[in-house]
Amino acid sequence: MVETIHPVSVLEGAVRLPGDKAVSHRYAMLSSIAEGTSTIHNYSSGADCASTLGCMKALGVPITKEGKTVTVQGVGLDGLKAPSAKLDAGNSGSTIRMLSGILAAQPFECEIEGDESLAKRPMARIITPLAQMGAQIEAKDGKYPPLHIHGRKLTAIDYTLPVASAQVKTAVLFAGIYCDGATIVREPVLTRDHSEIALREFGAEVESMGKVITLHGRPKLTGRELTVPGDISSSSFFLVAAMLKPGSRIVIEGVGLNPTRAGLMDFLAGGGAKIRVANIGQVNGEVVGDIVVEYARWEGGIIEKATTAQLIDEIPALAVLGATSKQGLTVRDAAELRVKETDRIATVAENMKRMGIEMQVEQDGFHVPGNQQFKAATVDSFGDHRIAMAFSVAALAADGPCTIEDAGAASVSFPEFYTMIRGLAR
Repeated sequence: MVETIHPVSVLEGAVRLPGDKAVSHRYAMLSSIAEGTSTIHNYSSGADCASTLGCMKALGVPITKEGKTVTVQGVGLDGLKAPSAKLDAGNSGSTIRMLSGILAAQPFECEIEGDESLAKRPMARIITPLAQMGAQIEAKDGKYPPLHIHGRKLTAIDYTLPVASAQVKTAVLFAGIYCDGATIVREPVLTRDHSEIALREFGAEVESMGKVITLHGRPKLTGRELTVPGDISSSSFFLVAAMLKPGSRIVIEGVGLNPTRAGLMDFLAGGGAKIRVANIGQVNGEVVGDIVVEYARWEGGIIEKATTAQLIDEIPALAVLGATSKQGLTVRDAAELRVKETDRIATVAENMKRMGIEMQVEQDGFHVPGNQQFKAATVDSFGDHRIAMAFSVAALAADGPCTIEDAGAASVSFPEFYTMIRGLAR
């Protein structure tokens, strides 16, 4: 799929984003092992979250989907069945990593795989702690999918994450659901806490004391009526788009404003962005509200240390903004970008080069000088949804039409993206 993006004069209007991917994954998994029926409204429309539903169905969970509403007939902690074929996680690292925690504790063997991109993504980070719990997991070269999981009785552990990762934290906590006693996870820096919130919502006893999370095993999980907030990671593309074109004003409605994810707005505001939130409330333990963003010339900034962990998914979009800012954008401590759906440092740099943007690359980050102008060009998503959307936004501020090759990669998280962004063009 190829998209042609034309420069715009201004962006104006309101959008309501698809359901948050991170929350959708967790609701789908936990509702499957809960008792009773769960109804999940505004479930993510992305292919990644569809992969999670497909895996849970293959494990014997009755699931129906009508529009953006998913109904799950939970089978209880001990009700999953051995799948008749390999589980397919598609392009979803979230699916394979988090679901492996549940699969490791089942009384059956199974294999979970994904597409060509997922087959290159490292899994040792989950295999190590799960093995400490007693899991037996075989992987290609010891660290890559497919994963062959020999389910067995697990033992609770006290585990310190060597690198901040919400997916690894979740894999350990989800395995801990099946253990007697308390499973403890210690984080080097705070990561998104959707798993802790969702576990509590379903009835688990979870304590969070700073960077230490304790889950008490064998909880009684009960089906719930749930609403997924709009995806704040997807909002980054609209925030950046509004800040590229003078006169722009966009309202993003019903967005999740979880404090562990809202660092994006704090970071942008610190560089002079005109952003405010309105209509703040709470749904199923998650903070939700509207984001209003207006054009303002951004000063630029530095992303490093704990901020890097908070903003890791938003960095491609922020790199685009950095190129047009006053002082540019510097990113450090971001080696994690090298092992995403693509090597995002390399793919950002390649597309920047094609669009005439100067960028200095380091092993664990980069620097994009400010005061630059995007040139019309043909860019490539390289099969990465965030790269597709970030450079589609860059194209809005280019000096002529741009072609996005493999633009369909955006459907992994945001199938409606191109329709929405064009709907704001004036």
